[in-house]
Amino acid sequence: MRTHQKAMTSMSVVAVAMMVMNVVTYGFNLVAARMLVPAEFGALTALLSLILMANVVALALQAAIARRISVAPQHTLSIIHTASRVSLALALAVGAAGAATTVVLTPAFDFSSMWSVIFCGAMIVPLTLTGALMGVAQGTARWKRLSVLFVGNGFGRLLGGVGGLLVDASATSAMAGLAIGAWLPVLLGAGLLKSDADEDPHSRRPLVFETVTSAATLLAYFAFSNVDALVARGGFEPHDSGLYASGLILTKSTLFLPQFVSVVFFPSLARDSSHRTRLRAAGLVAVLGLAVVAGTALLPDLALILVGGEQYEEIAGDLWLFAVSGTFLAIVYLLVFDALARREGGVAILVWVAAAIVFAVAYFNRIDIVGLVTTMAVTSAVLAAVLLVWPLLKASPAQADLGVSEPASD
Repeated sequence: MRTHQKAMTSMSVVAVAMMVMNVVTYGFNLVAARMLVPAEFGALTALLSLILMANVVALALQAAIARRISVAPQHTLSIIHTASRVSLALALAVGAAGAATTVVLTPAFDFSSMWSVIFCGAMIVPLTLTGALMGVAQGTARWKRLSVLFVGNGFGRLLGGVGGLLVDASATSAMAGLAIGAWLPVLLGAGLLKSDADEDPHSRRPLVFETVTSAATLLAYFAFSNVDALVARGGFEPHDSGLYASGLILTKSTLFLPQFVSVVFFPSLARDSSHRTRLRAAGLVAVLGLAVVAGTALLPDLALILVGGEQYEEIAGDLWLFAVSGTFLAIVYLLVFDALARREGGVAILVWVAAAIVFAVAYFNRIDIVGLVTTMAVTSAVLAAVLLVWPLLKASPAQADLGVSEPASD
């Protein structure tokens, strides 16, 4: 009973922290939308999309460190020792690579200054280090410290970004401020990556390999979860594209709402070979998502206010479909992290196939808003079902009967 109460308290603390982070981050977007002219705000949105894609390395590093500590807590100090060096090397490498892309991305996206992309690269460095810090806090179940990092991440973006905009109302200045503000969670997490343990330098390779493969899987997920947005942008008339973008606000909200579940359950997913934890976590995500679907169906006018107001009234009756899509995407998100926790192979391929299916259905058919969101929801549901049974399909018959899978080897 005490363990259950502790788990519920941990989930509550992390859930509130992630909610604060998302609200504060959304607040920065609102401020930027009002302080920047449309052209500059469009440039900033594109730059933040680049950051989102590059951040898969930070998420992968967080998952790899948390998993290793969870399955081998007796080696925590050694794992932290190795992680501190790997995270710094990866942060500098990914940051430098991101900054170097300015030669290509500045003319390709018509950015007003090459410095905007360079500042993107600079921001990736603290974001990657933050991922490592979060991995240590998550793996050692230091939920309050992890919550502080989440809140610091949000306020760092708000204070740094707004500070940059106050200096100069431009996307470049905003990115400079964001790059500085991204160091706030690193400062708040100081000490988490310190260890007096000695570690063989050759042991860094498995952590790097796991991070790279996890990043590839997460990249596949982000591609899948955004494929319908790209299809709508390129295949719909501007008006319908705007309507679909409005509906996607609800999809993303439904997707982000239960993400704290994957954060809190991740260490247990890494240790539990019986699949019970995975089913419990997936069930909790499904319940939260269905609550949003029911609320949207019963209160469409309220949901309409949250996605943009009366100018998007045409889509009010279909908003519940976007909530359904977000619910299944949230379940897929959890199961992707479950695969990372168990080191299950082949998941990235499954997700890429799902993305290709959505694109092919939309490309070869004259599809409308309802058709596209339904395609996304159905494909996400099928993908979730496949991922749910995937570990059982890969297990031997004897293991499948027992409900266990082979332990992942490092």
